[in-house]
Amino acid sequence: MSAPVEVVLSADSAGQLFNCAVFDPHSGSEFLSYRGGNTSSRSLTVLNGEYILGAQLGKNFINVWEIQRKDQLQQKIVCPGIVTCLCASPDGLYVLAGIAEAIYLWEMSTGNLLAILSRHYQDVSCIRFTDDSSHFVSGGKDNLALIWNLSSVVQLDSSRTPEPCHILSRHSLPITDIHCGLMGPQARVATASLDQTVKVWEVSSGEMLLSVLFDVAIMSVTFDPCEYFLFCGGSDGNIFQVSLCSTSLSRDKTFQTDSDGNQVFKGHRNLVTCLSVSMDGTVLLSGSNDETVRMWDVQSKQCIWSINHKGPVTNAVIIPAPANMFLADSHPAVPLPRFSRHLNPSEQGDGTGSGGMCLRLRANTQEPEGTYLEKADELYSLMCAVTDKVSREVHCCCCESVVTALRQSVMLHL
Repeated sequence: MSAPVEVVLSADSAGQLFNCAVFDPHSGSEFLSYRGGNTSSRSLTVLNGEYILGAQLGKNFINVWEIQRKDQLQQKIVCPGIVTCLCASPDGLYVLAGIAEAIYLWEMSTGNLLAILSRHYQDVSCIRFTDDSSHFVSGGKDNLALIWNLSSVVQLDSSRTPEPCHILSRHSLPITDIHCGLMGPQARVATASLDQTVKVWEVSSGEMLLSVLFDVAIMSVTFDPCEYFLFCGGSDGNIFQVSLCSTSLSRDKTFQTDSDGNQVFKGHRNLVTCLSVSMDGTVLLSGSNDETVRMWDVQSKQCIWSINHKGPVTNAVIIPAPANMFLADSHPAVPLPRFSRHLNPSEQGDGTGSGGMCLRLRANTQEPEGTYLEKADELYSLMCAVTDKVSREVHCCCCESVVTALRQSVMLHL
């Protein structure tokens, strides 16, 4: 049998049979399982297609498995506190973790802790990268979602305190989930909240594009790849499909089922904790506190298959199948370094500092880029300065020519 293009990765809070497992998205049959501990909500991530990272529920460490060695827990990453959410960048260079109200950023090539971001006032509940790893969005129990530019956070100038690009403050209760669409800095991001709304924002400007009000609290949210639909998991077990192709000009809407694409998936008996859509947009994966993972046909709204877990489902996602997941003899190209718990490991005695040169990939060593208008104004000023200089030079040349002609005329008359 050929290797699948996509797989389902899921975990539950009980951890009786496994910590997390990999399933066939077409049949629901189990491919692989990874044992050891259990993973907390929004804390299961795949690093560079070579490692699976899962934050231990209620503990201050992260479990790590080599993706093809399912039965052996490779190592544990000790953290400064209990990890509430975890996310690896799509390019495999960085890992983000929410610990209490702070965000910790590690560099994967060295294991160095690059930044501790403390802009939330309560626990960080979810973190997501954009698809190009240029930005990330954090949500917290303080009702805030913050958009960060990675290059401004990963900076060599330690005297500057990183600040978020935009602060999204339109929610009135804690943020429960975040999903970033495609197109990097031009992407749209959806935030779900206990205030019974889902809001859609523009990453580049921080502007709110849409707000949808429901009858229940929303626990999870995702787009389909083409962003025709928004899928929202409710605390009552229903999944709401919201059409994003409506002709209505209003930014604030109340969800109602209709023939234009606003529909409901019914089947779960408890709150829906996670949602994910396949690359072709035809199937929707959901996980719930009713201890089941379900795969749905988007067009018919029918459940294709269901998997029973031994506890509430904390993570469920459809991911591209890593190339070496099913190759037992393969090994990661780069070994995972020891993670530092301090911003300056050489001084704190972490033992991660080797005394050599540290190359910080994607670091921004220049001043932050200005806005488009600032750049345009700078270019216009430069053009004006060049034009004035040329005009002065032409004027001087003309004056010299006139003086020379006058001298010649005087000499002729004499």
